[in-house]
Amino acid sequence: MRDGPYFCGIDAAMDVVGGKWKALILWELHNSGIRRFGELRRGLPGVSEKVLIQQLRELEQDGIVYRQVYAEVPPRVEYSLTDHGRALNDALGPLGEWGSQRIERIGAERIPHHSG
Repeated sequence: MRDGPYFCGIDAAMDVVGGKWKALILWELHNSGIRRFGELRRGLPGVSEKVLIQQLRELEQDGIVYRQVYAEVPPRVEYSLTDHGRALNDALGPLGEWGSQRIERIGAERIPHHSG
């Protein structure tokens, strides 16, 4: 996580959503609303517990995700988007549309490149 200086707005935005999982976490929270950790993990097949914890922590530090801890036994923790997170998700919408068009253009699955 970096706090600047940035070359441009894209640089500043990519500092927040860089990596595969952060943008997917944003979309999952946008589509599903408030989620508990286990629900988020099930909604993001392939993410490890360690990586999800790290990514959520960074998004929380950046003011994108809100983490609500309830004083229960066992403790209940819920994640949701902040206003800042919803605005970022809205900004990512056109990128998601571009990606959907790319999927249609190249086929539903990414074909791995083989060397040799």
